Amino acid sequence: MDYGKYMRIALSEAREAELEGEVPIGAVVVCGDKVIAKAHNRTEHLHDVTAHAEIMAITAAEDYMDAKYLTDCTLFVTVEPCVMCAGALAWAQVSEIVYGAADEKRGFSRYSCEILHPRTKLKSGVLADECEKIMKEFFAKKRK
Repeated sequence: MDYGKYMRIALSEAREAELEGEVPIGAVVVCGDKVIAKAHNRTEHLHDVTAHAEIMAITAAEDYMDAKYLTDCTLFVTVEPCVMCAGALAWAQVSEIVYGAADEKRGFSRYSCEILHPRTKLKSGVLADECEKIMKEFFAKKRK
């Protein structure tokens, strides 16, 4: 699987989030080398603290698959999932999670990798510099 290809799609979603005034995090669900869902943060627009890119992507992928489990799917996300999203990914039984930038403050790995489903594979650091840069630039603009 071309990790960079799918992370670039997630980065495109992150840029879309930024244009909408959202924290620039994007997510893509891939199943059988086909993108079945794309999403980005929508917490501001929906006034919903649970509307993270991962949750939105899980919901869209489950709708596409007409199923509640994503056992043959890979989620690509620009930033390490938080504990809430990691829990949702565990319940959805996603086969693999691939993320770009680590989140040392709120990322699930700060607490425990056991949050994930036992069969879920994890890959980190894919296009990490690009993923981190978009976040740093977004928050730098916010502080001005």
